[in-house]
Amino acid sequence: MKIAFIGGGNMAAALIAGLAGKLTAGANIHVVDPNSAALAQLHAHYGVSTAPAADAAPEAIAQADVIVLAVKPQIMKDVTAQLLPLLPAGGGALLLSIAAGIRAQDLSRWLGGYAAIVRTMPNTPALIGQGITGMVAASGVSAAQRAAADAIMKAVGGTVWLDDEALIDPVTAVSGSGPAYVFYFIEAMQQAALEMGLDAEQGRQLALATFTGAAQLAAQSDEPVSVLRERVTSKGGTTYAALTSMEESGVKQAIITAMKAAAARGRQLGEELGKA
Repeated sequence: MKIAFIGGGNMAAALIAGLAGKLTAGANIHVVDPNSAALAQLHAHYGVSTAPAADAAPEAIAQADVIVLAVKPQIMKDVTAQLLPLLPAGGGALLLSIAAGIRAQDLSRWLGGYAAIVRTMPNTPALIGQGITGMVAASGVSAAQRAAADAIMKAVGGTVWLDDEALIDPVTAVSGSGPAYVFYFIEAMQQAALEMGLDAEQGRQLALATFTGAAQLAAQSDEPVSVLRERVTSKGGTTYAALTSMEESGVKQAIITAMKAAAARGRQLGEELGKA
């Protein structure tokens, strides 16, 4: 499989690390990015070919089986304008977008009606191979291209396929933005540890191990997380006191409201960035 990355940032680097020498040889991967230092590092680590701009190596784009669009949403329209004249006539390559907010219909329109597009929403644990990616395929994607897209994103974690692109916005709210919520809660646990007399390193170790262990327990258990929570919560005990305080403060509803705000912002971004 020949893969061209348009953009060589953190998420692209994570994908390349998972792909090179596994799904395909590093020599079959081409990376386009204006950051020469990032390109040099990717070439040194994985043996990929590189170029500072798409039109600097048009043959790599034309010969690609998959083109991964890994640039910031705000510059995607300009990037597609540069990419359009390099795409094979009549299509052929799969376009795999990992940009937040950019809808497949807008990508298709900017690329002259290009139909083979898979839109994805990965998250930052992909950087350590522990990501989860929501994915949706446009109608012009073949079964083989869908399988290729799935294999690429599974290089950095799990995948969840959706039937409706509108569900990408809830995925963004749950898992795309989700790591930040976890980090936020860990920060709060560490701060509480300090305020109760533990030192910073002790608080860090306890908070991180608790989150990691609880997440693994939930992942490996066949029981709902509500049951796992109840087992830790003895009425009148310490956990009960903490959870009662959270309920009285409206913590659960605040989290739900916040995630709905993230999904709404995703829809808004799609509308703003997709304007002609």
